[in-house]
Amino acid sequence: MKTAKFRQFLTQPEVLQVTRNENQALVDRRSNQPASCAVFDQPYSELRIDEGYVFEIDPEAHRLLPRIIANKVQAVCAAETPAPRLQASWERPRTIGIVFSGGPAPGGHNVIAGIFDAARRANPENRVIGFLMGPDGIIENQTVRLTDEMVDAYRNLGGFGLIKTGRTKIDSKDKLSRSRATCLALGLDALVVIGGDDSNTNAAFLAQELAPDGIQVIGVPKTIDGDVQVRDAHGRLLCAMSFGFHSAARAFSQDISNLGSDGSSDVKYWHICKVMGRVASHLALEVALQTHANIALIGEEIADYVDGARVKDAQAAGNTDFTAYGMTLRHLSRHICDGIVRRAAAGKNYGLMVIPEGILEFINEIGVFITKLNTIIAEYNATHDRDFHRGFPRLDDKLEFLRRLARRDAKSRFGRIWNMRDDDLFNDLPDFFQKGLLTERDSHGNFQFSQVNTEQVLIDLVKDYLDILKERGLYKVGIPKTYYRAILADGGLNPDYYGPVLFQDYNVDMLLVKKEIISLKTLRNALVQAKVLTRDAAIPAAVEKIYKKSVPSFKTQFHFYGYDGRGSDPTKFDCTYTYNLGLTAFSLIANGASGQMAAIRNLEQTFEHWEPIGIPIAPLMHLEERKGKLALVLERSLVELNSPAFKVVQAYREKWLAADPGPDHYRKPGAIHYAGSSEEDRPITLVLNALGADFTD
Repeated sequence: MKTAKFRQFLTQPEVLQVTRNENQALVDRRSNQPASCAVFDQPYSELRIDEGYVFEIDPEAHRLLPRIIANKVQAVCAAETPAPRLQASWERPRTIGIVFSGGPAPGGHNVIAGIFDAARRANPENRVIGFLMGPDGIIENQTVRLTDEMVDAYRNLGGFGLIKTGRTKIDSKDKLSRSRATCLALGLDALVVIGGDDSNTNAAFLAQELAPDGIQVIGVPKTIDGDVQVRDAHGRLLCAMSFGFHSAARAFSQDISNLGSDGSSDVKYWHICKVMGRVASHLALEVALQTHANIALIGEEIADYVDGARVKDAQAAGNTDFTAYGMTLRHLSRHICDGIVRRAAAGKNYGLMVIPEGILEFINEIGVFITKLNTIIAEYNATHDRDFHRGFPRLDDKLEFLRRLARRDAKSRFGRIWNMRDDDLFNDLPDFFQKGLLTERDSHGNFQFSQVNTEQVLIDLVKDYLDILKERGLYKVGIPKTYYRAILADGGLNPDYYGPVLFQDYNVDMLLVKKEIISLKTLRNALVQAKVLTRDAAIPAAVEKIYKKSVPSFKTQFHFYGYDGRGSDPTKFDCTYTYNLGLTAFSLIANGASGQMAAIRNLEQTFEHWEPIGIPIAPLMHLEERKGKLALVLERSLVELNSPAFKVVQAYREKWLAADPGPDHYRKPGAIHYAGSSEEDRPITLVLNALGADFTD
């Protein structure tokens, strides 16, 4: 195509239409208006304290957050005829700042849209300011004033592209002071912090710092990991799930479901799917429910494992075997092998496995290593002018440093942390995993599981043990009897003549080659001993073909699901959830609240039962080890092993393994879309927990 003609081609309306940035689905998604909770149908809303919730408050929270520690749960209620004081407070002009903090989560833009819409309805003169690049924008006073056009361009869309995000933690006097200066310079009336556990910790300390200036601070629960959940001291549920979880789980599940289709078509790969979830396995649990993966590992279950036989043996000897509590890496690999071997015996030498990102932290020996190394690195950084990774850039340098620590006096601080036994066990690990465990921590001092092939360590152990089982004749691929008979008949052989010699049980539909036949040599020996083959004759081609079909090859494909799900467009559930979180945040601000987290109670129920509330952040905080030191932070929620959702996965585990000749039970969750009636209204985890509340002990 000539240059002039090609330039003319590029200007054609049809070409411009199909190559533009926006497609019709995007236009339709942005134009959809999420439903609002009934309380927001009125022009005004008010807060009512709910005294029914009780919290166990950490003394350190009392000491560090005295201005907000007495906050109570506040229900957002409609005010059909507002008192003059409420109306005046509601309608007065305000400047509200909004910041994204931490990794992206689908739905964040709708939190902004909800705040923006509510603020402009209350008073068209209200100003909404976005802090750029996360908390750094607060510290450095980098802002943008949000307009209708800007907000409308991002409605119902994923990512945090409108104002970007960052991971800086406002965790020092200097950062708090600079943040305060920014808020005062901008004339802020309120600041909304949208983030996870660390970010809501920021919100609590900012609320404490800014209280004397009359600047309110509201947190919003965000994290795809689903580990920001809130219950009171009696287990009463206040916030069932952070936003973004459902969208990420659906995005992961759609892709993983496709791998199930691939595996059952190509019948030669085990797809190993690692999903985000460093501290908790909520995403792995939801993905298991969404996809019906053959094997789904839940970290909390592994940590809770007790080897009953070893406990009993120790008790009989009058001892306590502490290593019987919690599953070892080797034991876990054996558990996985059992499922693989059983599926292969059913003729299915393929499958779908889901592993949470932080799986190894739930395993005894690895969790201990991570804790000890976190402490050593933090201690080194606190006492030296250069950080650990600059001081010891090569793996060999790091290992030599650890060896020197192990040789120290056992009574010294480092001697108590890292001893010769630790050093010996650590040196038994593969080099790449040693390097991974010693990799640079994130800005909060956390081990970065997403940067390490944790699944590779586990699967390497699986491969090693499968080789042992193969040598023992215990890992074989089942042969359908109909296939066997057809192949031998095509080879001019009598299937019934060879069948009893080849197979463990010839009277079943799925045949397994005998345990002792593990090579062509042992196959020949078996045929000769059974007198169906003379010693100098060749093994019949049809028989050899059947034997080779029975020999398994464990082939794997590894997949990591994390950043793609974080950037997914939100589900209709998350669009609605986050928009109402934004409306709730403004109601809390208009009613004078500070140090509260905007939340929706009854999120596990259908939409008509949702109730906007404010949850006090300070009473939720406790001391936790961060960077080798105790710090006051918001507590993360783990998967509850007595929850209906987990118990359902546990109950269906055998069915979903599908270790029989019948079909697999893979589930297709479908693509994320906004319109239409087929979109799920809630995460399956929440649905099951709501339905099963009266059926579990």
